Amino acid sequence: MTVSPDNSVQLIQQMGQGNRGAFELFYERYAPLVFSFAMRLVQERSAAEDLLQEVFLQVWREAGNYSPARGTPEAWIITITRSRGIDRLRSIRRRDKSFVPIAGAGGKEYDGKVESGAAVSDARIMVNSALAELPPLQRTVLELAYFDGLSQTEIAGRLKEPLGTVKTRMRAALARLREIVGAEAG
Repeated sequence: MTVSPDNSVQLIQQMGQGNRGAFELFYERYAPLVFSFAMRLVQERSAAEDLLQEVFLQVWREAGNYSPARGTPEAWIITITRSRGIDRLRSIRRRDKSFVPIAGAGGKEYDGKVESGAAVSDARIMVNSALAELPPLQRTVLELAYFDGLSQTEIAGRLKEPLGTVKTRMRAALARLREIVGAEAG
């Protein structure tokens, strides 16, 4: 079966059947996005490179369990990256007993070793433009969760808001992001 270069769902299905060529195409397509997001989360190049490797190992292992009904390939891989990144940040917190919050949403620049800087720029533009379309309260809870690695309980404490309010804002923000990204991709 031939894999269309623009069909990520088909690539994941092929990976689930052990197709290494599909994995290579998927990696080429998503490594810049994952690396850029990992850098924003962990703020250290070597940790981001390790995270990139862990994410794609998990993608390879779990490709057979992917369901398009549960989200886009982009959402799937960002969720894996976020989960692994937060685990890493929490491990650092426990080890060091002190946590310095991530400074600013800009993060460190990516130098293009995984793929072209243009692909990272495109991904960054897409994410930033999608976030910019969210209402400020929804954007804030997502930024605290995804970029600062805070749990919903920690966000509620920081914002001095009820946990239910934070959960509702996060759910609404993620639904709106799916709409925005879906419209941009379609």
